[in-house]
Amino acid sequence: MIVKTCGLRKLLNIQSIYELDINWIGLIFYQKSPRFVGGHEDLLPFLEKEKTPKRVGVFVNETFASILETVSRYQLDYVQLHGGESAVYCSTLKRMMAEDLDREVGVIRAFRVSRAFDFAVTVDYEPFCDYFIFDTKAPQVYGGTGHKFDWSVLDRYEGKTPFLLSGGIGPDDAKAVLEVTHPALAGVDLNSRFEIEPGLKDVELLRSFIDELKDKK
Repeated sequence: MIVKTCGLRKLLNIQSIYELDINWIGLIFYQKSPRFVGGHEDLLPFLEKEKTPKRVGVFVNETFASILETVSRYQLDYVQLHGGESAVYCSTLKRMMAEDLDREVGVIRAFRVSRAFDFAVTVDYEPFCDYFIFDTKAPQVYGGTGHKFDWSVLDRYEGKTPFLLSGGIGPDDAKAVLEVTHPALAGVDLNSRFEIEPGLKDVELLRSFIDELKDKK
């Protein structure tokens, strides 16, 4: 199971997290987020040297030019789109990255889910997205809530694109995650419930959760 921890922005914290069994780290490039990574130039030498885990850049309604520049600069493996990006946008971005970069970069589309969410909206995105993220619908336009949505609604998702479960997953939720049996569940996206402050993760909480999730005890 993929474990992604998102919203990292402090070098020493990232270095510690790289020692865990983390598969993906998320760097947020949305300027209005308290976890915005911009300006942290000290990350670049470390990221150039260390190639694993994989890196996901989170963007909200960003220009293609800005995404391409950031993907190249931070050597991102995936682009996560967390705004109102259309399927045409995803298709265009996928094509531009294939043409302009000398390596494959995946596309992840995030959807904000409530009990009324219509999973049919994901169908148009399937040809252009490697993964989906199902996050909790928030009162604000963008950003998380720190709360779970009703995971039983996942039974209505009939797509083949694998997804990561997000939204309010905390240190005590490994067992609950393991009880989700949807065949397209590929992993979890961890953020605010593992934080000491925005952008600073509690490494020991992450370690304990991962050990339980991946049965390393």
